[in-house]
Amino acid sequence: MRWAWKVGVVAGIPVFVHSTFLLVIAWVFWIYWRQGQSFLSAAAGAGFVLVLFGCVVLHEFGHALMAKRYGVRTRDITLLPIGGVARLERMPDEPRQELWVALAGPAVNVVIAAGLLAWLVLVGGDQLPVAFSVTGGSFFERLMVVNLFLAVFNMLPAFPMDGGRVLRATLAMRLDYVKATQIAATVGQGMALLFALMGLFGNPLLLFIAFFVWIGAAQEASMVQMRTALSGIPMSRAMVTDFRTLSPHDPLSRAVDLILAGSQKDFPVVEDGHVVGVLAETELVSALSSGGLDAPVERVMQRDFETADYREMLEPVVERLKGCNCRTIPVLLDGALVGLVTMDNIGELISIRSAVGRPLE
Repeated sequence: MRWAWKVGVVAGIPVFVHSTFLLVIAWVFWIYWRQGQSFLSAAAGAGFVLVLFGCVVLHEFGHALMAKRYGVRTRDITLLPIGGVARLERMPDEPRQELWVALAGPAVNVVIAAGLLAWLVLVGGDQLPVAFSVTGGSFFERLMVVNLFLAVFNMLPAFPMDGGRVLRATLAMRLDYVKATQIAATVGQGMALLFALMGLFGNPLLLFIAFFVWIGAAQEASMVQMRTALSGIPMSRAMVTDFRTLSPHDPLSRAVDLILAGSQKDFPVVEDGHVVGVLAETELVSALSSGGLDAPVERVMQRDFETADYREMLEPVVERLKGCNCRTIPVLLDGALVGLVTMDNIGELISIRSAVGRPLE
């Protein structure tokens, strides 16, 4: 993700913090400074938020480690102002497995809250308050309440929250997966409208949540429809076979000529019959401003790139294409380049299949 900083790797999963997260810390620091007029109170407020988002990261690791049990790898976890996002390579194939993956995150928050409650009982004894709140009480009391709130809020049946995935997985045990997704997405968008209505007459923050939920539900439904449209298609029916290649020693001017002469934007770089790199249009444009037209392709090309096998099915390759932050993947047959898979071509394939209404022969 752009504008995100890598802060570490845990259990083989990279953890990133988005730069906008600093705005949340700064905002909380300013609010507490206004209320307490002291650096100590402001630092305590910011510290509470940092610990809270540490719980959010643990929530995401709950999803990731449960998914790992079912053979699903997590690409990374990113901490955003609105919470955390664990990017799984895919959702588990079985609805029951997806159900457990979705429940694992809120379960972590419940366990944290239970542990904090046990600690408060242990150290507080008869002094334990009867009622807890987010704004009142000790540090651990407030942290316990917030973790319970996170568990309950995430279980609301609305994509992209965990409750939406729980609803979809439960429905998918009896219905077609696409139909289950459409129902869950509709329920989620209905909740988004409810949030928006409440936000108009109360907390404006609910308007932001409503927008987030509405977009998330629409994206989830669209993604599942795309996966369904791509299922069962062999690579041979989807790859681009009319393409141009470059040599590592070609000047960048050669790539510019090919771009202007046709519609191809990214080029596999071939040497002695083997693909040794990929020259993407974005890297080409950046290099032209610094190195000029005479710079060799090998200086700019991507040497670490994804490939697909001619014998593969299209759906898993598209998942890799979306996850590699690239637009083109070379297709190989016994090591030889035979085609390309591009995001543009995938979009055209989906449009044609939707218009025809049946698989292309």
